[in-house]
Amino acid sequence: MRSPIPLTKIILLANVLVVVVAVVVLLVLPPASDAPVATRPGTAASGPPSPSAPPSPAPDLPSAELPPPITASAEFARQVKANEAGAVPILMYHRITRKRLASIDRTPAQVRKELERLARAGYVPVTAREFATGRMDVPAGKHPVVLTFDDGHPSHFALDADGTPAENTAVGIIYQVAAEYPGFRPVATFWVNRDPFGLRERADQERAVRWLVSRGFEVANHTWGHPHLPSLSKKKISEQLARVERLLKRLGVPPSETMALPFGAMPRKRSTVQKGKWDGVSYRFKGVFLAGAEPSVSPFVKDHDWRAIQRIQSNGRRGECRKWCSEYWLGWLDKHPRERYTADGDPGRISIPRKLRGSIRADQRQKINAY
Repeated sequence: MRSPIPLTKIILLANVLVVVVAVVVLLVLPPASDAPVATRPGTAASGPPSPSAPPSPAPDLPSAELPPPITASAEFARQVKANEAGAVPILMYHRITRKRLASIDRTPAQVRKELERLARAGYVPVTAREFATGRMDVPAGKHPVVLTFDDGHPSHFALDADGTPAENTAVGIIYQVAAEYPGFRPVATFWVNRDPFGLRERADQERAVRWLVSRGFEVANHTWGHPHLPSLSKKKISEQLARVERLLKRLGVPPSETMALPFGAMPRKRSTVQKGKWDGVSYRFKGVFLAGAEPSVSPFVKDHDWRAIQRIQSNGRRGECRKWCSEYWLGWLDKHPRERYTADGDPGRISIPRKLRGSIRADQRQKINAY
């Protein structure tokens, strides 16, 4: 099943161009003055940490654990209107700051409002890794959504002195919404470069990524220096990806199963970003993610291409975003509920309306639960 309203190549290229320009501006501009200070996890975000200060224990936070799975019959799937061949919104965020300096910046209030909207509409976050591997085990009747954050910016993650995620960081906002809406699972994917979350010291980087991974978040590969990959040789591309894998291994993070293309730009030889090796370090991904500009098809359908997975820029409805960013697409999915992915609560089955049987990949057909 193809995602609703396929885009033309011209519109897709225009969307990618908008992202490229915005990211270049974001990379050139200095961090906004109100962005959280990148600190040693467990120390105050309002000032420099003491190198010898031990991190404070984190308070109780909402859990990322999912409820126990069920066994879904065809009748049950019909009752919950399951459609695991439907579209999944994968939202793309960059910097979070009170004053937007680039078009792809979002304010804390905008991020919070969007996540609350998702929670009220029955969306449950999963990581990009869970999406790419088909392990979206959300409760029956709910819809998976993937929250992705590019570049490992300081506004994505920092801790206050009491071990609580700083209020206006991505992680802080996710936990705030999860506390208000208990069904909203607090997980997301952070694709990072050479200095995760703006941290320069190796010990600080390790504490940060381990804090996140231990709580269900995904920290994965966004290249070492955020280059325009089509401009690089195969060897240089492999170096960009392998250096991040080496860094993450040293920080105690499992090998990346997903990666996001800088600027959404695919190199001419797509296999270069799927697997490779440099200086004794290898990488092999199960999902390569673009920069726009529509919901992704289900990972179970024939049209799914793990080598070029669509995302939606988080933004309002102005300019190019009038029809291709999150406010538009979330509204479209609300108006067309039969087109979106609705779970059956059963990880072992793929529940779909009978008319969609032919859309499922051959290697997944033994799991079909049609009604």
